[in-house]
Amino acid sequence: MPKAVEVKDRKVRYAVVGIGWISQAAMLPGIAHTGNSEVVAFVTGHEEKAKKVAEKYDVHAIYSYDDFDRLLLSGTVDAVYLATPNKDHVELAVKTLDAGLHLLLEKPMAVSVAECERIIAASERSGAKLMIAYRLHHEPGMLNAIETVRSGKLGKIRYFNSSFSQQVSGQNHRAKNGYWAGPVPDMGPYPINTVRNLFGEEPTEVMATGFNTDPERFNMQDTVVVTLRFDSKRVATMVISYNGADVDDFRVSGDLGDLFSQPAYQVAKKMKHIVTVGESTSEKSFKQTDHFGGEMKYFSNCILTGKNPEADGEEGMLDVRILVAVEKALETGLPQTLPPYTRTRRPTMDQLEELPAVSEPELIDSHKPSEGQ
Repeated sequence: MPKAVEVKDRKVRYAVVGIGWISQAAMLPGIAHTGNSEVVAFVTGHEEKAKKVAEKYDVHAIYSYDDFDRLLLSGTVDAVYLATPNKDHVELAVKTLDAGLHLLLEKPMAVSVAECERIIAASERSGAKLMIAYRLHHEPGMLNAIETVRSGKLGKIRYFNSSFSQQVSGQNHRAKNGYWAGPVPDMGPYPINTVRNLFGEEPTEVMATGFNTDPERFNMQDTVVVTLRFDSKRVATMVISYNGADVDDFRVSGDLGDLFSQPAYQVAKKMKHIVTVGESTSEKSFKQTDHFGGEMKYFSNCILTGKNPEADGEEGMLDVRILVAVEKALETGLPQTLPPYTRTRRPTMDQLEELPAVSEPELIDSHKPSEGQ
C-alpha cells in the first residue's frame, strides 16, 4: 500500500476532478492567491471544455476518467479536489487515498454511511489526509456565530430554524436524478452542519415531509421540511427548496437571546448577524471572503504541517447519516432514530481564513443551477 505523499518547502499540487459549475465559478478562481496551492491537472469527461479551461488557468495536463489511475501513479500531483456528482464520489475517493494522495472532497461526502466508511478506511490505510469541503468552517460569520453560542451570551440554546432555497432549472442535472441530486443532499448539508456545530451535539431523531411542486421539472420532492430532535431537548427545523426564491438564513435561539444570520450560507454575499439579548439588539456584518480559496489554503497547510484537518471523514459521515435518515423519513412518513454519537472535534476560530473575495469568472460550457446543464 503506497504511503501518503509528503510535501515540503513547495506548493501542494492539485488535480481538479470535475470542472463544472462549482469548480469554475468558485474553486479555480481562488487557488492562485492561497499561496500554498496550485492546480497542475484536470480530470474530466469533456475534453474540449477542459482544453479551454486549462488554457485559462495555465494547466498543462488533462486526463479522462479512464486515465484516472494513470494520473494517480504519475508522481505529478500531491492532492485531489473532487467535485463530481455525489454518486461518483466513493470509487474515485478510495482510489485517490489508496494511492497516497490527499483528498479535498466536496459534500455530501457520499450517498450512504457505508460509502463514507469505505472512504475513511482508505485514508487510514495510506495515511493520506481527507478533508470534506465545508467551506464555512473557515468563514468569519459562521465561526463568530459558533463562538457566540459557546460564550453563553444567548443562554441555554433551545432551537434552530433555517430557510435555504433557490430556483433550479429543469435542464440542470440536479432536476432529474432523484433524491441524491435533490435539494436535501445538495443544499441540506449547510443548515444540517451548521446546527450540529452550533449545538455541539448530534441529533437522535429525524423527521421529514416534502412535496414535488413541479413534476414536469423535477423527479424528486423539490421542497422539503426537515426536523431534527436532540437528546438535550433541543430541536432544529429547516426548509430546503429547489423551487423557491433565493433565501438563505438561520436563527439560533436561547433562553436569553437569539442570533439571526442573513445571508447565512452563500458564497458571493457578506454575512450579517443580528443579535438580540433582552432589550439590546446589535448588528454586525462580516468581511466577504473567498470561501473556496480559504478552505484549500487551510487543507494545504494541514498537508504541509502534518496537521489533521477538522472537517475530516467523520464530520462528513455524520451529515450523510442524517441525509440517509431524511430519505427514509420521506419514503415512509415515519420518524427515523439515529444512535447516539459523540463528535469530539468542532470548528474553532483558529481555522479562520480571510482571503479576499474573488469575482466569478465567465464560465466555459457550464451554467449555474438556475440556468441549466
